[in-house]
Amino acid sequence: MNVYVKVAHSVISRGVHTRRWLLLNKAEKEAVVAEVAEVARSAQSVIAAEYRGLTVEQMTKLRSEARNAGVYLRVVKNTLARRAMDGTGYACMAESLVGPLVLAFAQEEPASAARLMRDFIKDNSKLVVKVIALDGRLLAPGDLDALASMPTREEALSKLMAVMKAPVEKLARTIIAPTDKLVRTIAAVRDQKQAAA
Repeated sequence: MNVYVKVAHSVISRGVHTRRWLLLNKAEKEAVVAEVAEVARSAQSVIAAEYRGLTVEQMTKLRSEARNAGVYLRVVKNTLARRAMDGTGYACMAESLVGPLVLAFAQEEPASAARLMRDFIKDNSKLVVKVIALDGRLLAPGDLDALASMPTREEALSKLMAVMKAPVEKLARTIIAPTDKLVRTIAAVRDQKQAAA
């Protein structure tokens, strides 16, 4: 059975705001649900943002930036998104999926989608974050900056290595200190003897 489904993209042509309609059959809907479900199962975090009022150029720019950041970005009908997230750690978002939303799935790092949205919103205030989920827990939209400021994997590893390295360096300095003191003492005695001679 074919059903008309409104695609979330808005098209602006000759100053007139129109909407595109697509005909999706059951198999196509199932394919969309399966694709989004697969991405959701492996995602580190998910952000749903309302994109009402963004132009096609702005959405294209957002998609391009998402690809570069390792973020899977998808506009999908909310009923299909709910079905896709059912059985994943992001089922908690189901009730909040209302309105024209773009879903951003952080694939590699939990904060990558949040950084993408935060940076894009600086120049495009019409993009409004509605829902944030991290490891199966809902966060308030106001937590976007906190999530975006989480360190990257490389930064976290670097900080961990610095923390692990500090005690070892201190131990090495402590072990070497008596030897250094002895060497300095012997050198001072030698210098005194040379000066006296």
